[in-house]
Amino acid sequence: MKTVIIEVKSPEESFAEMRQSLKSGKPDTCARISFVSFELLWKVLTLNRWNVVQAMTGAGPLGIRELARKLGRDVSAVHADCAALVKAGVIDRTTQGKYLFPYDAVHVDFMLKAA
Repeated sequence: MKTVIIEVKSPEESFAEMRQSLKSGKPDTCARISFVSFELLWKVLTLNRWNVVQAMTGAGPLGIRELARKLGRDVSAVHADCAALVKAGVIDRTTQGKYLFPYDAVHVDFMLKAA
């Protein structure tokens, strides 16, 4: 199963983990999508966009109309959400013009600390 971890981490923390992985020679077992703040996470992954990600998880490449049907939403609204997710690096666009979220599972990982 191909899993992605969605997390909130500073660039410094992400680079430190990457350096540690390179030093150890052991690659990370999961892909990661990192956001620098909770605000950015919630701005990018709105409820409708989260529903897009959920519908695309494990589904393979999907056309925009097929995805809109799955979600029971307007095609243009789903297209706008997909464009935002592509721009944020959450989903991909194939050369055939379809959208792809290449993971079978999503793990959301963040810790809320005192300010």
